[in-house]
Amino acid sequence: MQINIITKTKTWQRIGLSAAALAISSIAWANAGTFTAPDADFNAMLSVSGVVHAGDTAEVMGRGFKAGQQIQLVQNGTVLSGKTPLVANDKGEIRAQIHIPKEAVTGLHPVVVQVSNPTAATVFELKVSPKLDLTGEQLFDVQQATIAPGLYQVAYSAKNNALFVTSSVGRPPVKVSQISKVDPESLKVIQQVTPAADPHRAEQVMAVYGVAVDDNANTVWVTNTRAGTVAVYDQKDLKLIKQFAHNSAPHGRDVVVDSQLQRAFVSSPTSNKLYVFDSKKLEPLAPIEIPSTTRQDFAAMSLSYDANGQRLYTVSRSTNELAIIDTKELKTIKTLALPGIKNASGVAVAADQKRVFVTGQSSDNVVIIDVENEKIMHNVAVGAGALNVLWDQDTEQAYIANRAADTLTVINLNGDVLANLSIGSLPNHLSTDGEGNVFLVNKARGQNDESGDQLSRLHFKK
Repeated sequence: MQINIITKTKTWQRIGLSAAALAISSIAWANAGTFTAPDADFNAMLSVSGVVHAGDTAEVMGRGFKAGQQIQLVQNGTVLSGKTPLVANDKGEIRAQIHIPKEAVTGLHPVVVQVSNPTAATVFELKVSPKLDLTGEQLFDVQQATIAPGLYQVAYSAKNNALFVTSSVGRPPVKVSQISKVDPESLKVIQQVTPAADPHRAEQVMAVYGVAVDDNANTVWVTNTRAGTVAVYDQKDLKLIKQFAHNSAPHGRDVVVDSQLQRAFVSSPTSNKLYVFDSKKLEPLAPIEIPSTTRQDFAAMSLSYDANGQRLYTVSRSTNELAIIDTKELKTIKTLALPGIKNASGVAVAADQKRVFVTGQSSDNVVIIDVENEKIMHNVAVGAGALNVLWDQDTEQAYIANRAADTLTVINLNGDVLANLSIGSLPNHLSTDGEGNVFLVNKARGQNDESGDQLSRLHFKK
């Protein structure tokens, strides 16, 4: 959920949800009048600070109102904001504290924003997230190390027994970015390189985000998301082999490589296409279009690859769908709707078990899908902001990075929660060596976050 930070002023009104407020009708607004002049250019936005659980007090913040506008927040016919409407300050901002009942159901709850003086209305979603107890710490040996600021993704090379970690700091112009080669046992940095300057923007480097390895070619593929392209580096010394042209993979996010077919595939959340590259000739190929079963365009996020089956799986955050790609024929086989998932983000295939795991970043869950029968077998609440998921065949467990909850949840094929670990701020991405070791990178909440920007190795004690 987006967090808007607003400077505190004396005109903010803080209120709680009381029994009296619950009894107020959503239309009881003294002297408000009807069909008065509307706010023709209304564009206010509301959000909730942080993660909200049942029984918490939620801090609702709004901006973009006109000074003096009166606002009431209504949910399921109940006025949440008390008998007296909130009043926007001279900056057009409001803030209110609302008690969430202990019996509140987890999920996205629509809150109607009723505005007068002049009149307007909108709806925002207040998310009540599941709260899982921490458990299962005794099942894992955990080692952590600081690698670089702005960690983003991690990939493991079996050929070289090395980790390759990408990092980029801040928004454009991005000046700090690195590819780090790391020893997976000691978690010590073997080598680091900074990408070259962006030729289209001198003050910015070709910042790196997604990462994958091609052990047959001994290369590392990275996405240069800000420049809409990809680059290829040598695993041995991290020398740049190929920098593709800008916009060859618009807003490229994840990348996977099929070493046998000699193809690299890149997802793009801003496009309904997967971008394809010849990993031997290092040339772009025709992209693969992904149709949607909805009226919106598919927006590809994470990628997971079944190399033996030559099937690539990706999910769409805009349409909440799973797409299955034939990587030999370079075409989409099927697009499946994902009921129960909101803002689909992460995907992992358990090829031997014919199951696919998909996370919902806004629904705080993971669903386990029988891809042969196109059936959702389990729907598991895992924690706020379930971003990415990894299947580890060695332990036969799925690992879910809950970005907003700062936790890593471990489940089995039946959807049983085996562990829920505190793993540092903003868990972001995972990889495995296939031998019971899972690697995770997490980001930081500001410069002084001691639990941020860490590389973790978790070894499951069998």
